[in-house]
Parts: sequence; C-alpha cells; structure tokens
Amino acid sequence: MKLSIIIPCFNEQNTVYELIKKVKEADIGDIKKEIIVVDDCSTDQTLNILKSISDISLIESLKNQGKGSAIRIGLNYINGEIVIIQDADLEYDPRDYKFLIDPIIKEQYSVVYGSRRLKKNNNYSNILFFYGGILVTIVTNILYPSAKLTDQPTCYKVFDKDVIKSLKLESKGFEFCSEVTAKLLKKGYKIKELPISYYPRKKSEGKKISWKDGIIAILTLLKYRFKKI
Repeated sequence: MKLSIIIPCFNEQNTVYELIKKVKEADIGDIKKEIIVVDDCSTDQTLNILKSISDISLIESLKNQGKGSAIRIGLNYINGEIVIIQDADLEYDPRDYKFLIDPIIKEQYSVVYGSRRLKKNNNYSNILFFYGGILVTIVTNILYPSAKLTDQPTCYKVFDKDVIKSLKLESKGFEFCSEVTAKLLKKGYKIKELPISYYPRKKSEGKKISWKDGIIAILTLLKYRFKKI
C-alpha cells in the first residue's frame, strides 16, 4: 500500500525544504510514500529549492492559480491508495500521518480529517483566524447536518483514492476545503475527525489566507448545498 502526499506550494522558500524533510522522516509503518509537490508558479526561490530535493515528483504550474488548482493538478499524478493534503509550511506535523491513515487502512472510514480543535493546548495565529475557522465549521454543520465537524478548514484531509478521484472538483483557491467537504457529505460519506498538532504562523511569517477567504468558503458551502453534483 502507498500514501500519496500532495503538497501545493507557493512562495515557501523559508519552510519547504524542512517540511519535505519532515514528510520523508514521518513513520507510517510498512506503508510506502510518494511525495507530489505542485509549485504554483512561485516567484521566490521555492522552485529552485524544490529542484534540489531528491525523491519527490515535482510539477510546475504554468501560472499562479491557487491551492485548489494545485491540489487538482496533483491528483492527476497519484499512485497511492490513500491521499493526504499537506501544506508547504510547518503548521502541520507529518508525524500525525500514521494516526490519520489508520482508519482508512483498516477500512473503517474512507475520509479522515485532522482536527486542530480536538487537541488541547493547540495555539492559533490570531483571534480572527481562530473564530473564522469556527464560523466556517458552524455554517458547514448547519447546511450539512450529517457533518458534525469540529474543524472543517483543516489542511489535513485524508482520502481513499477512489473517493477523492470520484469528485468533480472545481475550486481554484482555499475554498477547496469547503467544496470537497460539501461534495463528500452530499454523496453520503461520513468524515472521521482525529486530533492533530498545530503550530500556526502569522501573516508576517508568510501566512496567506485572509478573512476574504472565509467569506468565499461560506459562499462555496452555500453554492454546493443547492447545486447538483
């Protein structure tokens, strides 16, 4: 069995080398790994750094389109039975992989989300990000009553390959999280949440998401609640 790790990457020269090192070192037992990095047309030294790293599949996007587009590109290259999304910064800890993929290996669930809210003592970059994530999660649970989630916008989303490949994804930006969640729930999949570690960074350290992305996330949830998929 193999785990496909998709890393959408844009202007992460300060973190991407260390992040991929951590991904390679993460213990996932007898499961093999493939690391698929999609550079979303970085304008700093990120691409040069990625080209110097061995044992990864590097895909270069011809223009900057956003996280969702990078993930959709990456899905075209996966060979693993399990797929996980990994940001190119150091906010999420690859040592959580083994814990997150276990329910899929055991065929208990087809989708697992890593929840920052379920683990005590996790920090947050600022109060707006914290409450923004909670708001998006509350809206998700209202629009999709079967959800019962605690952390919808989490990066760590893990899928059975056939499940994620069956979705006709369209998102280009951070609204990927809302789109994939909405489509999974409308198809009747139960999402298992497990606690994960979280080490947030601030805007000054390169954090890219903003309050506007929260609005787009909610609009995306509304869109797919009433749209046929």
